[in-house]
Amino acid sequence: MKTQEKKNARLMSLDALRGFDMFFIMGFAGLIVALCNLFPDSVFMSGLGNQMSHVKWDGLTHHDTIFPLFLFIAGISFPFSLEKQRSSGKSEKDIYSKIIKRGLTLVLLGFVYNGIFNLDFENMRYASVLGRIGLAWMFAALLFVKCNTKTNVLISFILLVGYWLAMWLIPNSATPFSFDNNLVGVVDRMLLPGHLNEGTFDPEGILSTIPAIATALLGMFTGQLVKLPNDKCPQKKKVLYMVLAAIAFLLIGWLWSFVFPINKKLWSSSFVCVLVSYSLFLFALFYYIIDVKGHNRYSLFFRVVGLNSITIYLGQQIVDFGKITEFFLGGILSHCPEGIGAVITNVGYFTVCWLFVYFLYKQKIFLKV
Repeated sequence: MKTQEKKNARLMSLDALRGFDMFFIMGFAGLIVALCNLFPDSVFMSGLGNQMSHVKWDGLTHHDTIFPLFLFIAGISFPFSLEKQRSSGKSEKDIYSKIIKRGLTLVLLGFVYNGIFNLDFENMRYASVLGRIGLAWMFAALLFVKCNTKTNVLISFILLVGYWLAMWLIPNSATPFSFDNNLVGVVDRMLLPGHLNEGTFDPEGILSTIPAIATALLGMFTGQLVKLPNDKCPQKKKVLYMVLAAIAFLLIGWLWSFVFPINKKLWSSSFVCVLVSYSLFLFALFYYIIDVKGHNRYSLFFRVVGLNSITIYLGQQIVDFGKITEFFLGGILSHCPEGIGAVITNVGYFTVCWLFVYFLYKQKIFLKV
Protein backbone atom coordinates (compact mmCIF):
# COMPACT_ATOMS: atom_id res chain seq x y z
CA MET A 1 0.00 0.00 0.00
CA LYS A 2 1.58 3.30 -1.06
CA THR A 3 1.27 6.52 0.83
CA GLN A 4 3.45 9.57 1.19
CA GLU A 5 5.16 10.78 4.33
CA LYS A 6 4.27 14.43 4.71
CA LYS A 7 6.63 16.81 6.40
CA ASN A 8 5.39 18.19 9.68
CA ALA A 9 2.21 16.08 9.40
CA ARG A 10 3.31 13.96 12.34
CA LEU A 11 5.67 14.08 15.27
CA MET A 12 9.14 13.01 14.17
CA SER A 13 9.95 12.13 17.78
CA LEU A 14 7.06 9.68 17.93
CA ASP A 15 8.19 7.77 14.83
CA ALA A 16 11.79 7.86 16.06
CA LEU A 17 10.83 6.48 19.47
CA ARG A 18 8.74 3.75 17.86
CA GLY A 19 11.73 2.84 15.71
CA PHE A 20 14.05 2.83 18.73
CA ASP A 21 11.63 0.51 20.52
CA MET A 22 11.48 -1.86 17.54
CA PHE A 23 15.29 -2.03 17.31
CA PHE A 24 15.33 -4.44 20.24
CA ILE A 25 13.17 -7.03 18.48
CA MET A 26 14.90 -6.78 15.11
CA GLY A 27 18.32 -7.88 16.29
CA PHE A 28 19.66 -5.14 18.56
CA ALA A 29 18.89 -7.07 21.77
CA GLY A 30 20.71 -10.10 20.35
CA LEU A 31 23.66 -7.90 19.44
CA ILE A 32 23.89 -6.58 23.00
CA VAL A 33 23.80 -10.14 24.37
CA ALA A 34 26.52 -11.24 21.92
CA LEU A 35 28.73 -8.28 22.94
CA CYS A 36 28.17 -9.00 26.63
CA ASN A 37 29.13 -12.65 26.13
CA LEU A 38 32.58 -11.49 25.03
CA PHE A 39 33.18 -10.38 28.62
CA PRO A 40 31.97 -13.31 30.76
CA ASP A 41 33.78 -12.10 33.88
CA SER A 42 32.29 -8.61 33.84
CA VAL A 43 29.46 -8.14 36.33
CA PHE A 44 28.24 -5.06 34.45
CA MET A 45 28.16 -6.81 31.06
CA SER A 46 26.46 -9.85 32.55
CA GLY A 47 23.79 -7.64 34.08
CA LEU A 48 23.33 -5.74 30.82
CA GLY A 49 22.92 -9.00 28.90
CA ASN A 50 20.29 -10.20 31.37
CA GLN A 51 18.26 -7.07 30.58
CA MET A 52 17.72 -8.39 27.05
CA SER A 53 15.41 -11.23 28.14
CA HIS A 54 12.08 -11.34 29.97
CA VAL A 55 11.82 -12.09 33.66
CA LYS A 56 10.23 -15.42 34.48
CA TRP A 57 7.50 -13.91 36.67
CA ASP A 58 7.67 -10.95 39.07
CA GLY A 59 10.18 -8.19 38.35
CA LEU A 60 11.23 -6.09 35.40
CA THR A 61 13.93 -6.01 32.75
CA HIS A 62 14.39 -3.73 29.77
CA HIS A 63 12.99 -6.43 27.49
CA ASP A 64 9.71 -6.22 29.40
CA THR A 65 9.36 -2.55 28.40
CA ILE A 66 9.27 -3.04 24.61
CA PHE A 67 5.66 -4.15 24.23
CA PRO A 68 3.96 -1.67 26.63
CA LEU A 69 6.03 1.22 25.23
CA PHE A 70 4.75 0.37 21.74
CA LEU A 71 1.15 0.34 23.01
CA PHE A 72 1.69 3.65 24.82
CA ILE A 73 3.08 5.18 21.60
CA ALA A 74 0.03 3.94 19.69
CA GLY A 75 -2.03 5.81 22.26
CA ILE A 76 -0.05 9.05 21.83
CA SER A 77 -0.65 9.10 18.08
CA PHE A 78 -4.44 8.67 18.27
CA PRO A 79 -5.47 12.25 19.25
CA PHE A 80 -3.62 13.53 16.16
CA SER A 81 -5.34 10.95 13.96
CA LEU A 82 -8.71 11.77 15.49
CA GLU A 83 -8.28 15.50 14.86
CA LYS A 84 -7.31 14.82 11.26
CA GLN A 85 -10.36 12.62 10.70
CA ARG A 86 -12.73 15.16 12.20
CA SER A 87 -11.21 18.05 10.26
CA SER A 88 -11.68 16.08 7.03
CA GLY A 89 -15.40 15.78 7.73
CA LYS A 90 -15.54 12.17 8.94
CA SER A 91 -18.70 11.39 10.92
CA GLU A 92 -18.55 9.83 14.39
CA LYS A 93 -19.96 6.64 12.87
CA ASP A 94 -17.12 6.54 10.33
CA ILE A 95 -14.56 7.13 13.09
CA TYR A 96 -15.98 4.34 15.26
CA SER A 97 -16.03 2.03 12.25
CA LYS A 98 -12.38 2.77 11.44
CA ILE A 99 -11.32 2.18 15.05
CA ILE A 100 -13.06 -1.20 15.19
CA LYS A 101 -11.72 -2.19 11.77
CA ARG A 102 -8.15 -1.35 12.82
CA GLY A 103 -8.45 -3.21 16.10
CA LEU A 104 -9.85 -6.36 14.50
CA THR A 105 -7.30 -6.20 11.66
CA LEU A 106 -4.49 -6.30 14.23
CA VAL A 107 -6.15 -9.31 15.88
CA LEU A 108 -6.25 -11.06 12.49
CA LEU A 109 -2.61 -10.16 11.82
CA GLY A 110 -1.83 -11.71 15.19
CA PHE A 111 -3.43 -14.93 13.93
CA VAL A 112 -1.23 -14.70 10.82
CA TYR A 113 1.87 -14.22 12.98
CA ASN A 114 0.91 -17.25 15.08
CA GLY A 115 0.55 -19.49 12.01
CA ILE A 116 -3.11 -19.59 11.05
CA PHE A 117 -2.17 -20.74 7.54
CA ASN A 118 -0.94 -24.02 9.04
CA LEU A 119 -4.67 -24.75 9.52
CA ASP A 120 -3.95 -26.46 12.86
CA PHE A 121 -6.75 -24.62 14.64
CA GLU A 122 -6.86 -26.97 17.62
CA ASN A 123 -3.24 -26.30 18.62
CA MET A 124 -2.92 -22.72 17.40
CA ARG A 125 -2.27 -19.88 19.84
CA TYR A 126 -5.06 -17.30 19.44
CA ALA A 127 -3.75 -14.65 21.83
CA SER A 128 -0.92 -12.51 20.47
CA VAL A 129 1.06 -9.32 20.87
CA LEU A 130 -0.69 -7.77 17.87
CA GLY A 131 -4.04 -8.92 19.19
CA ARG A 132 -3.34 -7.30 22.56
CA ILE A 133 -2.36 -4.05 20.85
CA GLY A 134 -5.43 -4.18 18.63
CA LEU A 135 -7.97 -4.84 21.38
CA ALA A 136 -6.45 -2.57 24.04
CA TRP A 137 -6.00 0.31 21.57
CA MET A 138 -9.47 -0.22 20.09
CA PHE A 139 -11.33 -0.08 23.40
CA ALA A 140 -9.21 2.86 24.57
CA ALA A 141 -9.85 4.74 21.31
CA LEU A 142 -13.60 4.14 21.52
CA LEU A 143 -13.60 5.51 25.07
CA PHE A 144 -11.45 8.48 24.04
CA VAL A 145 -13.89 9.43 21.27
CA LYS A 146 -17.03 8.84 23.32
CA CYS A 147 -16.08 10.29 26.73
CA ASN A 148 -14.45 13.49 27.93
CA THR A 149 -11.01 13.53 29.55
CA LYS A 150 -12.22 13.60 33.16
CA THR A 151 -14.43 10.58 32.54
CA ASN A 152 -11.61 8.69 30.85
CA VAL A 153 -9.23 9.48 33.72
CA LEU A 154 -11.81 8.00 36.09
CA ILE A 155 -12.26 4.98 33.81
CA SER A 156 -8.47 4.41 33.76
CA PHE A 157 -8.41 4.53 37.55
CA ILE A 158 -11.32 2.07 37.78
CA LEU A 159 -9.70 -0.31 35.28
CA LEU A 160 -6.41 -0.45 37.20
CA VAL A 161 -7.88 -0.60 40.71
CA GLY A 162 -10.69 -2.94 39.67
CA TYR A 163 -8.23 -5.32 38.00
CA TRP A 164 -6.08 -5.36 41.16
CA LEU A 165 -9.08 -6.04 43.43
CA ALA A 166 -10.38 -8.78 41.13
CA MET A 167 -6.97 -10.47 40.99
CA TRP A 168 -6.61 -10.20 44.76
CA LEU A 169 -10.08 -11.03 46.06
CA ILE A 170 -11.67 -13.48 43.61
CA PRO A 171 -9.20 -16.42 43.68
CA ASN A 172 -9.61 -18.63 46.73
CA SER A 173 -5.88 -18.67 47.34
CA ALA A 174 -3.29 -17.29 49.73
CA THR A 175 -1.10 -16.55 46.67
CA PRO A 176 -3.47 -14.94 44.13
CA PHE A 177 -0.64 -13.36 42.11
CA SER A 178 1.39 -16.55 41.70
CA PHE A 179 1.88 -18.43 38.44
CA ASP A 180 -0.30 -21.32 39.58
CA ASN A 181 -3.20 -19.50 41.22
CA ASN A 182 -3.84 -16.26 39.31
CA LEU A 183 -7.29 -15.29 37.98
CA VAL A 184 -5.88 -14.51 34.52
CA GLY A 185 -5.06 -18.18 34.03
CA VAL A 186 -8.50 -19.27 35.21
CA VAL A 187 -10.22 -17.02 32.66
CA ASP A 188 -7.87 -18.03 29.84
CA ARG A 189 -8.40 -21.74 30.49
CA MET A 190 -12.16 -21.21 30.44
CA LEU A 191 -12.46 -18.94 27.41
CA LEU A 192 -9.36 -19.10 25.19
CA PRO A 193 -9.32 -21.90 22.61
CA GLY A 194 -6.20 -23.57 21.29
CA HIS A 195 -2.73 -23.36 22.79
CA LEU A 196 -1.93 -21.09 25.76
CA ASN A 197 1.57 -19.64 25.57
CA GLU A 198 2.42 -20.36 29.23
CA GLY A 199 0.61 -23.68 29.37
CA THR A 200 -1.98 -22.73 31.99
CA PHE A 201 -2.46 -19.09 31.00
CA ASP A 202 -1.45 -16.64 28.28
CA PRO A 203 0.42 -13.35 28.89
CA GLU A 204 -1.65 -11.75 26.12
CA GLY A 205 -4.87 -13.35 27.28
CA ILE A 206 -8.36 -12.03 27.92
CA LEU A 207 -8.46 -10.58 31.44
CA SER A 208 -5.07 -8.87 31.33
CA THR A 209 -6.29 -6.83 28.36
CA ILE A 210 -8.18 -4.68 30.92
CA PRO A 211 -5.13 -2.89 32.39
CA ALA A 212 -3.61 -2.70 28.89
CA ILE A 213 -6.57 -0.51 27.91
CA ALA A 214 -5.48 1.88 30.64
CA THR A 215 -1.94 1.86 29.19
CA ALA A 216 -3.29 2.96 25.81
CA LEU A 217 -5.58 5.58 27.38
CA LEU A 218 -2.68 7.10 29.31
CA GLY A 219 -0.79 7.34 26.03
CA MET A 220 -3.78 9.16 24.53
CA PHE A 221 -3.78 11.66 27.39
CA THR A 222 -0.11 12.31 26.60
CA GLY A 223 -0.92 12.87 22.92
CA GLN A 224 -3.70 15.23 23.98
CA LEU A 225 -1.18 17.27 25.98
CA VAL A 226 1.36 17.44 23.16
CA LYS A 227 -1.36 18.42 20.68
CA LEU A 228 -2.24 21.56 22.66
CA PRO A 229 -1.35 24.78 20.79
CA ASN A 230 2.11 25.99 21.75
CA ASP A 231 0.79 29.46 22.56
CA LYS A 232 -1.43 27.90 25.24
CA CYS A 233 1.12 25.41 26.52
CA PRO A 234 4.74 25.95 25.35
CA GLN A 235 6.68 22.89 24.30
CA LYS A 236 9.15 23.09 27.17
CA LYS A 237 6.25 23.20 29.62
CA LYS A 238 4.81 20.08 27.97
CA VAL A 239 8.14 18.33 28.52
CA LEU A 240 8.12 19.44 32.17
CA TYR A 241 4.58 18.13 32.68
CA MET A 242 5.55 14.77 31.15
CA VAL A 243 8.61 14.45 33.39
CA LEU A 244 6.60 15.34 36.51
CA ALA A 245 3.90 12.83 35.53
CA ALA A 246 6.58 10.19 34.95
CA ILE A 247 7.96 10.75 38.45
CA ALA A 248 4.47 10.50 39.93
CA PHE A 249 3.67 7.26 38.07
CA LEU A 250 7.02 5.77 39.08
CA LEU A 251 6.30 6.49 42.75
CA ILE A 252 2.74 5.13 42.50
CA GLY A 253 3.93 1.98 40.71
CA TRP A 254 6.69 1.38 43.23
CA LEU A 255 4.33 1.75 46.20
CA TRP A 256 1.65 -0.40 44.53
CA SER A 257 4.20 -3.14 43.85
CA PHE A 258 4.35 -3.96 47.58
CA VAL A 259 0.77 -5.31 47.37
CA PHE A 260 0.50 -6.07 43.62
CA PRO A 261 3.91 -7.09 42.24
CA ILE A 262 5.30 -5.65 39.01
CA ASN A 263 4.57 -8.42 36.54
CA LYS A 264 4.45 -8.10 32.76
CA LYS A 265 2.82 -11.47 32.17
CA LEU A 266 -0.10 -10.46 34.38
CA TRP A 267 0.15 -6.84 33.12
CA SER A 268 -0.29 -5.88 36.77
CA SER A 269 -1.49 -2.39 37.68
CA SER A 270 1.87 -1.59 39.26
CA PHE A 271 3.53 -2.70 36.01
CA VAL A 272 1.28 -0.29 34.08
CA CYS A 273 2.28 2.63 36.29
CA VAL A 274 6.02 1.91 36.15
CA LEU A 275 5.95 1.38 32.38
CA VAL A 276 3.90 4.53 31.81
CA SER A 277 6.61 6.32 33.80
CA TYR A 278 9.34 4.81 31.62
CA SER A 279 7.39 5.61 28.44
CA LEU A 280 6.80 9.22 29.50
CA PHE A 281 10.48 9.74 30.33
CA LEU A 282 11.59 8.33 26.98
CA PHE A 283 9.00 10.21 24.95
CA ALA A 284 9.77 13.46 26.78
CA LEU A 285 13.46 12.97 25.91
CA PHE A 286 12.84 12.22 22.23
CA TYR A 287 10.25 15.01 21.96
CA TYR A 288 12.60 17.55 23.55
CA ILE A 289 15.62 16.62 21.41
CA ILE A 290 13.84 16.19 18.06
CA ASP A 291 10.72 18.37 18.10
CA VAL A 292 11.60 21.08 20.62
CA LYS A 293 15.32 21.58 19.95
CA GLY A 294 15.09 20.51 16.30
CA HIS A 295 18.01 18.04 16.43
CA ASN A 296 16.48 15.67 13.89
CA ARG A 297 19.46 15.13 11.62
CA TYR A 298 19.95 11.53 12.71
CA SER A 299 16.33 10.72 13.52
CA LEU A 300 15.82 9.11 10.10
CA PHE A 301 17.86 6.13 11.30
CA PHE A 302 15.08 5.40 13.80
CA ARG A 303 12.10 6.73 11.84
CA VAL A 304 12.46 4.39 8.86
CA VAL A 305 11.78 1.56 11.30
CA GLY A 306 9.07 3.41 13.22
CA LEU A 307 7.16 4.19 10.04
CA ASN A 308 6.99 0.48 9.13
CA SER A 309 6.97 -1.09 12.59
CA ILE A 310 4.17 -3.60 11.89
CA THR A 311 5.87 -4.53 8.61
CA ILE A 312 9.18 -5.44 10.23
CA TYR A 313 7.46 -7.24 13.11
CA LEU A 314 5.47 -9.46 10.74
CA GLY A 315 8.31 -9.58 8.22
CA GLN A 316 10.66 -11.34 10.61
CA GLN A 317 8.10 -14.14 10.90
CA ILE A 318 7.61 -14.44 7.15
CA VAL A 319 11.00 -13.55 5.60
CA ASP A 320 14.12 -15.50 6.59
CA PHE A 321 16.41 -12.55 7.31
CA GLY A 322 18.76 -14.95 9.08
CA LYS A 323 19.34 -16.89 5.86
CA ILE A 324 19.97 -13.65 3.97
CA THR A 325 22.53 -12.69 6.61
CA GLU A 326 24.23 -16.07 6.29
CA PHE A 327 24.31 -15.76 2.49
CA PHE A 328 26.36 -12.56 2.66
CA LEU A 329 28.42 -13.23 5.79
CA GLY A 330 28.78 -17.02 5.82
CA GLY A 331 32.34 -16.91 4.47
CA ILE A 332 33.51 -14.37 7.03
CA LEU A 333 31.77 -16.23 9.86
CA SER A 334 33.52 -19.49 8.98
CA HIS A 335 36.84 -17.84 9.84
CA CYS A 336 35.73 -16.18 13.09
CA PRO A 337 35.82 -17.40 16.68
CA GLU A 338 32.38 -18.26 18.02
CA GLY A 339 31.95 -15.14 20.16
CA ILE A 340 33.04 -12.72 17.43
CA GLY A 341 30.92 -14.63 14.93
CA ALA A 342 27.84 -14.14 17.10
CA VAL A 343 28.47 -10.37 17.16
CA ILE A 344 28.94 -10.22 13.38
CA THR A 345 25.81 -12.36 12.82
CA ASN A 346 23.67 -10.05 14.93
CA VAL A 347 25.12 -6.94 13.29
CA GLY A 348 24.35 -8.49 9.92
CA TYR A 349 20.82 -9.48 10.87
CA PHE A 350 20.04 -6.02 12.22
CA THR A 351 21.52 -4.41 9.10
CA VAL A 352 19.49 -6.60 6.73
CA CYS A 353 16.28 -5.76 8.62
CA TRP A 354 17.09 -2.05 8.61
CA LEU A 355 17.94 -2.01 4.90
CA PHE A 356 14.65 -3.77 4.20
CA VAL A 357 12.58 -1.03 5.88
CA TYR A 358 14.85 1.67 4.43
CA PHE A 359 14.10 0.34 0.94
CA LEU A 360 10.38 0.54 1.72
CA TYR A 361 10.87 4.08 3.01
CA LYS A 362 12.67 5.17 -0.17
CA GLN A 363 9.88 3.68 -2.25
CA LYS A 364 7.33 5.50 -0.04
CA ILE A 365 5.73 2.19 0.91
CA PHE A 366 4.23 2.13 4.39
CA LEU A 367 1.99 -0.60 5.79
CA LYS A 368 -0.93 1.16 7.46
CA VAL A 369 -3.46 -0.74 9.54
